[in-house]
Amino acid sequence: MAHKFPLGQVVATPGVFDKLSIVDVGDALRRHMAGDWGDVCDADRQANDDALAHGGRLFSVYHGGAVKFWIITEADRSATTVLLPDEY
Repeated sequence: MAHKFPLGQVVATPGVFDKLSIVDVGDALRRHMAGDWGDVCDADRQANDDALAHGGRLFSVYHGGAVKFWIITEADRSATTVLLPDEY
């Protein structure tokens, strides 16, 4: 998969380390960088596509088994955070 943007510094919350495998997180990060936004709604998918073209925050939703998690890349691409929804 080709990368469409840089992740910047990648950080993860404690819940991610407690509930997800490094493989799940790594696979999701690769999908996120390739523009596969996972299980986002159509409006969020369009917002991400617009953000790639014009600048803006990128938001993806993935699942590691039964655990839902998010990946958010800041608009300036300086940082990407992996977190559980209840840690937002």
